[in-house]
Amino acid sequence: MLNLGVIGYGYWGPKIVRNFSCAQGASVVSVCDLDQNALSQVKKSFENVHVTQDMNEIITSPKIDAVAIVTPVSTHFNIAKMALQNGKHVFMEKPFTASTAEAMELIELAEKKKLVIMVDHTFLFCGAVKKIKQLIDEDILGELYYFDSIRINLGLFQKDVNVVWDLAPLDFSIMHHLIGQEPVAVAATGMSHFDNCIENVAYITVYFPGNLIGHININWLSPVKIRTTLIGGHKKMLVWNDLVADEKIRVYDRGVVNGNGLSKEKMNNFLMHYRMGDMWAPRFEQVEALKNEAEYFVECIDGNKTPINDGIAGMRVVKMLEASVRSLKNGGVVTYL
Repeated sequence: MLNLGVIGYGYWGPKIVRNFSCAQGASVVSVCDLDQNALSQVKKSFENVHVTQDMNEIITSPKIDAVAIVTPVSTHFNIAKMALQNGKHVFMEKPFTASTAEAMELIELAEKKKLVIMVDHTFLFCGAVKKIKQLIDEDILGELYYFDSIRINLGLFQKDVNVVWDLAPLDFSIMHHLIGQEPVAVAATGMSHFDNCIENVAYITVYFPGNLIGHININWLSPVKIRTTLIGGHKKMLVWNDLVADEKIRVYDRGVVNGNGLSKEKMNNFLMHYRMGDMWAPRFEQVEALKNEAEYFVECIDGNKTPINDGIAGMRVVKMLEASVRSLKNGGVVTYL
């Protein structure tokens, strides 16, 4: 049994505690938060869980095997470093760290201590993403042309990070997992509409080798909530709408016939043709992604496996975040990774 301590019981903390509490092979034994009201909520829901305002009780406890860190990103590095130094595996809320330098130091420390780091890229464990990954791996979509994501809603405004650091980690992690290629550059534009200089709207373009391009639209100021991803390939195209109750994934047998392979003489007379075929909605497993992720964390520790969302994956996302912000602050200039 993996005994877990959770540091932070704000917005995401209750979800972490609930899912690890019911995950096979895991048990939450202690929760830390500075807010006494938050700890009172823990005791109401999980009466057998120890609560404390001192995170050192969790970090130094010989009864605790792993620590879940669910605190602002500015605190991630110091808490994770102490946990690793005390022999604890680490489950870290996204984004992993506030800089690539911090990420690298934690990765090296975990390797030295032979401990697991897992970054909470929850969407990698949802049924929809698993199904899309299967379709791509089976070449149903063919050569990929673009990845286009819209993640917008009204709020939640963050005090310590802009909309890029808040929302883009979700799409960066999903995009890399599905595409499986390393991006070469990003370009970002955005705007702060208030006096705090924290961007609340941003548009990020991601460049991959070859003809593949990605685009991410993130926004705290939208009057509606949209969670839609479009992936286009030369064989088929896909739309994933995460907010609908059914047919979340739709695959379209549609595309453009562009005359590749024709002679130059024939190409001069060639008009673009469109293929308009059927649409189908593949079925996939309806599961709670965070519970799957929690059990995968236990599995990786017990089996000495490297997680797909390990520290290196987390650092890759942080690197893209840093490059996006540099581009944003410099008027959208293309920034190489």
